[in-house]
Amino acid sequence: MLFLGHELGILRRNPVWPLFGIMQPILYLLLFAPLLTSITPNGTLEEALVMFTPAALVMIALFGTMFSGFGMINETRNGVLERLAVSQAWRPAIVLGRVAKDVIMLVLQSLIILGVAALMGLRVGLPAVGLVLLLMAAAGLFAANLSYGLALAVRDENGMSQIVQFFLVPLMLLSGLMLPISVAPDWMQAVARFNPLYYAVEAGRALFAGDFSDGTVPVAFGLFLALSVLTLTWSLRSLRKLAG
Repeated sequence: MLFLGHELGILRRNPVWPLFGIMQPILYLLLFAPLLTSITPNGTLEEALVMFTPAALVMIALFGTMFSGFGMINETRNGVLERLAVSQAWRPAIVLGRVAKDVIMLVLQSLIILGVAALMGLRVGLPAVGLVLLLMAAAGLFAANLSYGLALAVRDENGMSQIVQFFLVPLMLLSGLMLPISVAPDWMQAVARFNPLYYAVEAGRALFAGDFSDGTVPVAFGLFLALSVLTLTWSLRSLRKLAG
């Protein structure tokens, strides 16, 4: 809670970056979602929003939390993180406080996206909204842990930026963010099954469509919870190595 309060205090004093981070998904929602009406069964904007809003939420998890580790690199270079790692503080709290802040921001940004989509005509039930927010929190938990683990392992902004950009584009395209993966060639549909973001997008679309029994829903939750545990373990081990 102390680390979380510290991180939220920094965010409160400089709220510009979260606002910039949410602008891209909102612009996609306003300018791209209407284009999808041509591939929906009835050609309505509501159907297009059901298809694209979960993708916009996953986009926040990608472009927001995946870049959160850059601040930790600066703290590593300045020696701040090393002093914290050898202090009396519980080491997992050093990472978990930052991760909790990222997840809270992701949920708040997701609520804003859902509000914009509702103003555009999206109509979904509260149970679906609640489950999608939980799924986005799990996806953000994985992305944040991965970002901090990568920051502690690489410790260089340029190297981390290259790695993130290299993997981000194919993961985004193979998840069906922009268009449903069902319209892709067979080989691309087969490769997409190995992309965890694909299950997040498909599960979100199924929940918004009212199909709570879709197989991608439990797979997405289980997959991201397991990946979150693995990436958190990796980041904590990297922190121990930093402390010597």
